[in-house]
Amino acid sequence: MTGNIENNDNEQSVAGDRQGPKHKRDLTRRKVVVAGAGAAVAVGAGGALAAGAFAGEKKGAGKPAKASAGAGECYKLTSETTEGPYYIDADKLRQDITEDKEGIPLTLALKVIDSETCKPLANAAVDVWHCDALGIYSGYESLSTGGGGGTPPTDAPSGTPTDVPNGTPTGEPPAGGGGGGGHEEPTDDERYLRGTWKTDKHGLVTFKTIFPGWYRGRTVHIHTKVHVNGEWTDAGYEGGNTCHTGQFFFDEESVLLSAAVEPYSTSTTERTTLTEDTIYDQSGVQGGLLKLKYNKKNIAKGVIGSITMGVEPDATHDGTDDASQPGASGTESATASASAG
Repeated sequence: MTGNIENNDNEQSVAGDRQGPKHKRDLTRRKVVVAGAGAAVAVGAGGALAAGAFAGEKKGAGKPAKASAGAGECYKLTSETTEGPYYIDADKLRQDITEDKEGIPLTLALKVIDSETCKPLANAAVDVWHCDALGIYSGYESLSTGGGGGTPPTDAPSGTPTDVPNGTPTGEPPAGGGGGGGHEEPTDDERYLRGTWKTDKHGLVTFKTIFPGWYRGRTVHIHTKVHVNGEWTDAGYEGGNTCHTGQFFFDEESVLLSAAVEPYSTSTTERTTLTEDTIYDQSGVQGGLLKLKYNKKNIAKGVIGSITMGVEPDATHDGTDDASQPGASGTESATASASAG
């Protein structure tokens, strides 16, 4: 667990998802495994970085919402999305989620506010999780084959099957499987590129990670959840409600530049563009589009992504009950839960 965020270098400022399981999650929310004493301390240097990313921001900036009585203009609610199949309940309390993953350094500077009052939400628990540079999710490495190259297996089957099945299947379909954004149980103990941390008194929180890669059927994105009205304890964060489940997105220019940098450049998976994505609602910041800062001539140096999330603190948006979200099936689900992950 890392309590502070360090800048990648001095140039970074410019170079920079329910009876049953659902019921259990809602009531017992988030016992977070703390890696050491003092995990829920003040954000420190990370908070300073987050504050810097929002310097000069004025009330009513971004897309204005219908004003509430006496509140003036404020932010529209940030778009809710599917949780996707690869969420693991707040299992690492930390700001630096990189571990040993290679990729372009990315600092996420996030701000959480009440969309009606514009007041910052302090002590909220923010989760982030995403795939690595080649489209692999920790905890689900066997389900997400990503987009890396590599040598085909020598014992791969060949020829045409002779025992083709016939008739109509009977009975109930097997449990599990991806598609539709349904939750999958983890298949391994890896937890890279996942973490939870608290907002400071200004509603700010930062995470240190890498620029995500892409996989079949989805544009480049990062998942997030915001939990409020709970309690930080020695065990982590418990109780409360999930008031927002969303995703962050990257503009096409930045993704194209990243695609030229190793290890992203070794991906053999066709990329889904931002305008082709089935989850992003094309509404800009309201839909989760990050504001990015980086050196266009050397994006490998690092990127800072910032965004303000307008949420409903008393609402529950856990991203698990949206059956309208398109999902993958068959081999697509087995490879990357396309259109949902």
